[in-house]
Amino acid sequence: MAALGEEFKSSGITERTPKNIMLGAGTIHKGLTFETNKWNFEESLIGATSGGTKVTIKPELMDVEVDGALVKVKGLVQKVGETATMETNMVEVTPETLKMTLIGQESESSDKTGYSEITSKARIEEGDYIKNLAYVGKTLEGKPIIIVFDNALCTSGFEIEGKNKENVVLKATFECYAELTPECDTLPYHIYYPTPSRLLETKA
Repeated sequence: MAALGEEFKSSGITERTPKNIMLGAGTIHKGLTFETNKWNFEESLIGATSGGTKVTIKPELMDVEVDGALVKVKGLVQKVGETATMETNMVEVTPETLKMTLIGQESESSDKTGYSEITSKARIEEGDYIKNLAYVGKTLEGKPIIIVFDNALCTSGFEIEGKNKENVVLKATFECYAELTPECDTLPYHIYYPTPSRLLETKA
């Protein structure tokens, strides 16, 4: 007869553990697509970051109030919305990143030879939404885990602070937006991860 508690494991580590651990800051992409069984990682890369990237996807829940129910009750909670944000710290300050954070417009300077300029505009246009904004992280085995927002907009604005012996970091927060349709009840985000080999073997 087994001793009481003998089946208890002192650690949650299994042979699958290394495959499920993410490591590193990851990369940020604009216009990430999957064509001919390949992601366009290099072409869609926005630039270098410093301080990492934070992705938050959060459902908005509402507990239905019922007299006599003094605790949270399964079946009486409803999903009434959700938010998805991507916060990153860009060290490459390019015209593209400036336009994204400002939601501005770019043109050739009319009186400064050799310069382009970015100026404000009054309305958000279709082209201001970033298509397929993505965060790409990697597992310990080097396999990518990818989070894509179909439509994103930078809502944090533009703010930089220059200091001696420090590089400038442009902090930016992007939010995911749904398409304008009669049923705007879910956000168009996608999380892609490698199919476990055991599932592939089952399908074969």
